Amino acid sequence: MSYYFKTEKMSVGYRKKPLVEQIEFELEKGQILTLIGPNGAGKSTILKSIARQLELTGGTVWVDGKGLGQLSGEELSQRMAVVLTQRLHTELMTCEDVAATGRYPYTGRFGRLSQRDRRIVEEAMELVDITEIRDRDFTRISDGQRQRVMLARAICQEPEILVLDEPTSYLDVRYKLEFLSVLQRLQRQKGLTVIMSLHELELAARVSDKLLCVNGRYADRFGTPEQVFEPGYLSRLFRVETGSFEEESQSMELEAPRGEPETFVISGAGTGRMTYRRLQRQGVPFIAGILFENDLDYPAARALAVRVIHETAFEPVSAGTRERAREALLACRRVICCRESFGSLDRENGELLELARACGKEIEWVR
Repeated sequence: MSYYFKTEKMSVGYRKKPLVEQIEFELEKGQILTLIGPNGAGKSTILKSIARQLELTGGTVWVDGKGLGQLSGEELSQRMAVVLTQRLHTELMTCEDVAATGRYPYTGRFGRLSQRDRRIVEEAMELVDITEIRDRDFTRISDGQRQRVMLARAICQEPEILVLDEPTSYLDVRYKLEFLSVLQRLQRQKGLTVIMSLHELELAARVSDKLLCVNGRYADRFGTPEQVFEPGYLSRLFRVETGSFEEESQSMELEAPRGEPETFVISGAGTGRMTYRRLQRQGVPFIAGILFENDLDYPAARALAVRVIHETAFEPVSAGTRERAREALLACRRVICCRESFGSLDRENGELLELARACGKEIEWVR
């Protein structure tokens, strides 16, 4: 048996009415699976069903060769910890009190914490950086702090499987990265299997071993990030009609300005993206060039520029490309240069800048 966690023809829903059907995937122990898909597609319903908070409408879930339904409540709580989006209702409980409830599957009917239990609670609080708020009322902390307390509670259970529904929703950039780094450490050091949902596609691509794509009726695709993030697929899954999403770079851009461009942007090597986005905010249509197709600026330029003068990666700039760039620049009133210098591989952009100077074009420098 190569799998640790497996679903067979699993379907989930409410009141015995299926919402998402034919959910099939296998995970090895210690892998991270992330569910992605549009709002309302059924990701939370799948997670609640895996956590046995909802009854399956069909199929089977296997955990280490044993049916999920065969596990007693105590066995399940020792194997699986769950952090869902609903609020925990507490009364006069500190953050440490809430985290410590994760030890209850092990403490017996009286709920008394042993020295070992207290050490595990202490380590969990340190791991998610909530030690400094341990004595604060759980109801009087921020949503982001509350999310980290709930993760500490889950870690205290010492689970084999951790189920998380949108765990980064209320976290700022620092804590998003710290949160997912904690998950990776638990995965690597303790062999923790993680099943979660995320809205942040770029984070899902970076942290996940496997992705399950849910489209509202079926589990549409299951595979590695490399298999899922292929050109055009996620735009179809999320029905992107305004703006764009570029799978390879995970670059998301708003709708490009329309109209006849009067601005030509000379950029490259990642120097132009902020300028493209500033022009988009201002509603200014522009032309970008000359860019190689593997340039860091190329995905954003392709999404936001009216036209991109581009060249095949690793090929010299052809005479035709050079001429198209010259014609486009001469047709514009203004040139924005994002480069301080030009190397031998992009000397053509330096020539474009000299052409703009010779013709008396308005030149804006972006340093």
